[in-house]
Amino acid sequence: MDTVVNALPVTRTSQPDYLAALNAQQRAAVEYGISPEPHARPTPPGALLVIAGAGSGKTNTLAYRVAHAVRNGADPFRLLLLTFSRRSAVAMERRAGRILNTILGNSADQAPTSLPWAGTFHSVGARLLREYAERVGLNESFTIQDRGDSEDLMALARHELALENTARRFPTKATCLAIYSRAINSKTALFDVLKSTFPWCIEWEPELKKLFAAYTLEKQRQNVLDYDDLLLYWAHMVADPDLAQEIGSRFDHILVDEYQDTNLLQSSILMGMKPTGQGVTVVGDDAQSIYAFRAATVRNILDFPAQFPEPAHVVTLERNYRSTRPILDASNAVIGLATERFTKNLWTERTSSTKPALITVRDEADQARCVAARILENREAGMTLKSQAVLFRASSHSAPLELELARRNIPFVKFGGLKFLEAGHIKDVLALLRWAENPRGRIAGFRALQLLPGIGPATATRLLDAMEVEPEPEAAIRAFRPPLAAAENWETFRTVYLRLKHASATWPADMALAADWFEPHLDRLYEDAHARKGDLAQLKSIAGTFPSRARFLTELTLDPPSVTSDNAGVPHKDEDYLILSTIHSAKGQEWKTVHVLNVVDGCIPADLGTGSNEELEEERRLFYVAMTRAKDELHLMVPQRFYVHQQSANGDRHVYALRSRFIPSEILSNFEERIWPVAASPSAGAVMTASHIKVDLVAKMKALWH
Repeated sequence: MDTVVNALPVTRTSQPDYLAALNAQQRAAVEYGISPEPHARPTPPGALLVIAGAGSGKTNTLAYRVAHAVRNGADPFRLLLLTFSRRSAVAMERRAGRILNTILGNSADQAPTSLPWAGTFHSVGARLLREYAERVGLNESFTIQDRGDSEDLMALARHELALENTARRFPTKATCLAIYSRAINSKTALFDVLKSTFPWCIEWEPELKKLFAAYTLEKQRQNVLDYDDLLLYWAHMVADPDLAQEIGSRFDHILVDEYQDTNLLQSSILMGMKPTGQGVTVVGDDAQSIYAFRAATVRNILDFPAQFPEPAHVVTLERNYRSTRPILDASNAVIGLATERFTKNLWTERTSSTKPALITVRDEADQARCVAARILENREAGMTLKSQAVLFRASSHSAPLELELARRNIPFVKFGGLKFLEAGHIKDVLALLRWAENPRGRIAGFRALQLLPGIGPATATRLLDAMEVEPEPEAAIRAFRPPLAAAENWETFRTVYLRLKHASATWPADMALAADWFEPHLDRLYEDAHARKGDLAQLKSIAGTFPSRARFLTELTLDPPSVTSDNAGVPHKDEDYLILSTIHSAKGQEWKTVHVLNVVDGCIPADLGTGSNEELEEERRLFYVAMTRAKDELHLMVPQRFYVHQQSANGDRHVYALRSRFIPSEILSNFEERIWPVAASPSAGAVMTASHIKVDLVAKMKALWH
């Protein structure tokens, strides 16, 4: 087990009321079940559910609860904090540590109390699996594949079963992995997953069962785990009563952030570890549950209070510190029409006379011109571009705006770019390290070997086959005779590999060894080698922040940096830039001004999100998330028509749109309706008034279908 050396003993000093900065609801959440017991470890309280509305200070409240528990006797080593990104875990640990230092009267430069068990579900699962590997049938030296490697392994199993030779098109490797992952994380039978989410693949159910069985066996044979295995094995561990008791008893407190984003597998892990709910705190907002496509389910948070012998205590945070009152009134009105939710109405002391604007424009081109013009107006008034954002349901919705921004020389960053680990040169270096960590890993070895000139798929397969039957894989490496074309580079490669294989005590020197060996090959393998060299330096820098190679490979796979230098999208010449983002990527963020594109049926909600009531309700929550990102101004764009291309039945044509069903007439009073561009009169060819537009669109829609 990893050890942490910077955890400080907790001592108490006389302090003023350190919770005075919290409001009454936050304080109730922080203090629930925790009281000073200086002479004994306090008994953990029953389950607590904190329903934290948007902008209600959720992160601060959770950090205070952690600090308050430690201040009153909780052992930091027996406190498990689960978040959805490593960055969130680090930020939470630092904030709780700073609060605790303040409470204890420590100096500002004193190291904060450490939380050794703060991390994501997947990273904590990986740590526990290494610790309990022998008891659950794993080899503790297992490596963890990223999604790309998992797809390749799925493709290998697919090939060996000859499924690509079927007379009819079989699902791609990416689709097969998506189906597999959905079934695992949702704890749903394969047939039901296919029927509800992948209906075009339902005819392949028998073949997919065989494929997934072969994929699982191949992972076991190669001593590798994929992303889903980290939760699956953990869930299996705590399904065993003895192991569940042993693992659960290690932690007095388990705190889970963003609980509305958990899936059924994660929920089963929590319930298995703490079936009585003692010491469990979950924080989240059912109104911001928007990740069903990742198998998250809003039912986890809605049903949480009734899942324990003693119902969970519920505290609701309703005071919003982000948005103005009119923005909250409109947001409350939208989410208030949801069919099922925890009742809450966000409120704030931030007054304003400006209601959210419903801006009707002629089409997407006018929408782009309107948004760009308003962005520049705000900039001239002193508002930075970074404090403004444009949000959209799907990435493709921003294409016309991107062209308009480029025409007006407005720099922007669009979130959702190439992931760091998806870049070819990063995958090359990591493949070499993963193969050194686990010589049985064929996918990593297959990629690493082909970095050498003169070694192709056939030669790589020949060596990997030899390593597989050899009790000591290194012997096969030493005995291997490469093709003549690879002979010049083979000896250096073999020396580097064998040094890496035995370099576990020299981290991060072995990271530098791998990167330094690979760098001369960049010019041969990639055209833009110069830009990619910066990423190798960044990778070496990141490596230095981890205690071991195994920990580095695990954490980087589970929570990679977001972008690379060769496809970052961030302007290099402008220190200020506009934010473009999908709504999903915007969750947890805030800006002074927010524009939301295409607030019309077909986009919000998306056509594909109206197949069931559950899907429609998630689309409503997604719209609510977009609205609650705005601090001062919110502009909802409503194009009258879209130009549809490549529709074979009817040809290219204009399609008329209607305002989103999430803003029905009964809540319109919460918005200010505007027209753009403003014109003197409709007769001059200008856009009509809002009331005329609604009548005109209804008539056009009727004509369209007759």
